Amino acid sequence: MSAHILIIADGRSPTARSWIANIQALGYNVSLVSTFPCDPPEGMRHFSILPVALSRFSSDTTTSPQPAPDRTPLPSARAFIRRFAPLFQSFRYYLGPLSLLRYAPAYQHLLKEIKPDLVHALRIPFEGMLGSYTPEGIPFLISTWGNDLTLHAAGSLFMRAFTKRCLARANGFMADTHRDTRLAHVWGLAENVPRLVVPGAGGLDVEAILRAQGFEPAAFAIPDQGDWVVNPRSLRPGSVHQEVFFAAIPDVLTDHPETRFICPGLAGNSQVQGWVEKFGIQQNTHLLPKLSQTLLWSLYQQAQLYVSPSSHDGTPNSLLEAMACGCFPVVGDIESLREWIEDGTNGLLVNPTSEKDLAAAICHALNAEDLRQNAAHHNLALIRERAAQNITRPRIDAFYRQFIT
Repeated sequence: MSAHILIIADGRSPTARSWIANIQALGYNVSLVSTFPCDPPEGMRHFSILPVALSRFSSDTTTSPQPAPDRTPLPSARAFIRRFAPLFQSFRYYLGPLSLLRYAPAYQHLLKEIKPDLVHALRIPFEGMLGSYTPEGIPFLISTWGNDLTLHAAGSLFMRAFTKRCLARANGFMADTHRDTRLAHVWGLAENVPRLVVPGAGGLDVEAILRAQGFEPAAFAIPDQGDWVVNPRSLRPGSVHQEVFFAAIPDVLTDHPETRFICPGLAGNSQVQGWVEKFGIQQNTHLLPKLSQTLLWSLYQQAQLYVSPSSHDGTPNSLLEAMACGCFPVVGDIESLREWIEDGTNGLLVNPTSEKDLAAAICHALNAEDLRQNAAHHNLALIRERAAQNITRPRIDAFYRQFIT
């Protein structure tokens, strides 16, 4: 009989759903405890929602067939969260860990019902923190994504305590960057705990990405002329400096007036719309709704640049996908991204808090067609070597099997 893995994750996340699909392809039975309201992925052996850390007030929820009486946020709450996202983040740093005390008994009751062979939480806050209540008889693995240890862990005394608790409980550790394998020990991971570094989504289906079609610029009123700069990172307060991105656009347009700045996932956001109006960049900026993975890949194939001015990050799956599509990366000069980008060879690394530096880097990349073409070949080879599913899936399988008897 196939081993049964319980995943604790934000079930809305494309990254989480991709991880689930990858381990299902390896033959594992999978159950999901989602910390956000969502529809269950296909093929779940068991599906539950435990809305820890105020997630029922999220501004981005989907419906689910499973009853959850208190999970639907009021429109006024959603509007408040959109407008005051940094403040809401601060509240979560204090109230989120405390909410685990309420949900831990329900989680432990689910474990008795589900009887998994292994529990795997796909990030520390707040999924791994919930998973730290896994009884000792069940192997517990934790993954870190992005800024778990560089930003969130120090968010409050409670975040520090529960991060250390999570890592002290972990029997195995996965990360999407080698940096986190080093930081994890600082936060309490035992030296002898097995570790694995793989992309957070479990690996890319490179051929599917390269086959993707369907993004039609006319559908979004994007003119055919001019270069395209794509920023798909949405709003991530304290991590991705979107205010810097929009502030850099006027300087880019001075030298490249036909450039189009395309931002999936930001349509209808009043804060972003305010930046667009403040900088007078309405004609060249296109705030799009969320796109399907296929449409996003098709957009990357048609764009010249991928831009992400982040100061706290892991290895964004959007970066790896853009690199596979030949979209030239301009990203924050931080340790995790230096694991993938060599400045001036296959991308550009910039100060993510300086709009002048970002604008200069974008202009340099737009002027350097040979650099972009050489980087496209380099990056596709790099993705095939380090991030393709045929490389990552066997490594994930071997890692899981260490803990399954």
